[in-house]
Amino acid sequence: MSFLDKILGKSASPESAPDFWKYIESESDLDKAISESSERKVAIFKHSTRCHISKMVLKNFEREVQQNDGDVSYYFLDLLEYRPISNRIESDLNVVHQSPQLIVLKDGKAINHMSHQGITTSGI
Repeated sequence: MSFLDKILGKSASPESAPDFWKYIESESDLDKAISESSERKVAIFKHSTRCHISKMVLKNFEREVQQNDGDVSYYFLDLLEYRPISNRIESDLNVVHQSPQLIVLKDGKAINHMSHQGITTSGI
């Protein structure tokens, strides 16, 4: 792995990620997240692995989540790898795409969304 890959976020792997993340890697995974929002709040973090700002925001958010104990399910979407799913989120949930972005779902609908340094657990 190159030095630039580490800086730009390519070194992030599921093995090194916090264990609270559920990964959205298919349409079915997105459907599960939307369905689960009927039981508890769901937060979907859309991350660009090529963006230094996105990486910084992700790390700050992960630290915040680990200090909170709310009843929230956290989903992670690599929007470069799964851009069609990101597009579906935009159209189905009526939330304009941004990166990085956190979208909060309840009862199958987006009830809040934030981007860049505005992403905090207090918005959930």
